[in-house]
Amino acid sequence: MDFLDFHHHKQNKTGIYNLNLNEAIPLGNFSVGLHPKDISENWTSDFEKIKNISLSKNCLAIGECGLDGLINIDENLQNEIFQNHISWAEEIKKPIIIHCVRRFSQILHYKKAKVPLVIHGFNKKENIGKELLEAGFYLSFGKAGLDNLSLQKLIKDFPIQKMFLETDDADFDIAELYEKVSEIKSIPLENLKTQMWENLENVVNYG
Repeated sequence: MDFLDFHHHKQNKTGIYNLNLNEAIPLGNFSVGLHPKDISENWTSDFEKIKNISLSKNCLAIGECGLDGLINIDENLQNEIFQNHISWAEEIKKPIIIHCVRRFSQILHYKKAKVPLVIHGFNKKENIGKELLEAGFYLSFGKAGLDNLSLQKLIKDFPIQKMFLETDDADFDIAELYEKVSEIKSIPLENLKTQMWENLENVVNYG
């Protein structure tokens, strides 16, 4: 069984490829959305493009999209565009891959969305992770899980049914992360691999 790389930026990996709006639709599974840093004055036409692309059968999720407190884009506009992504995802019944930087309290306001919400690349404090879990979010962990001790503590106690593992845009072998998480959670590697695929099935076919 292959290692599921939940969210990645290289088409030769097994998981959900993060499609750039200017790329052709790939043969493999992908997601599409407007990253906060890519918001421009043309965002409405960009979003129409996203809507069309996302109807592809192998588009498994909407995103990454979300809120970013470190970029110079109006927060109200970021929220408006994120809400548009959620509304569209609810309409076509696809989960959302969320990019969130320094805006976790605002992200929690969207917990009532009628689709699965996955925070990708989570590497924040344990209390934030637990708050997101209680609100129903999934968390996807990346390279920081290899050596961030406080994050490893969260992973150890985090329900395996509510998590994913990913490389994002980092250059490392996803198998390393699986081996580390297997060790942290004291579960067989094959069980971890199987559960990640089951989790994907659950968020993609949640209805």
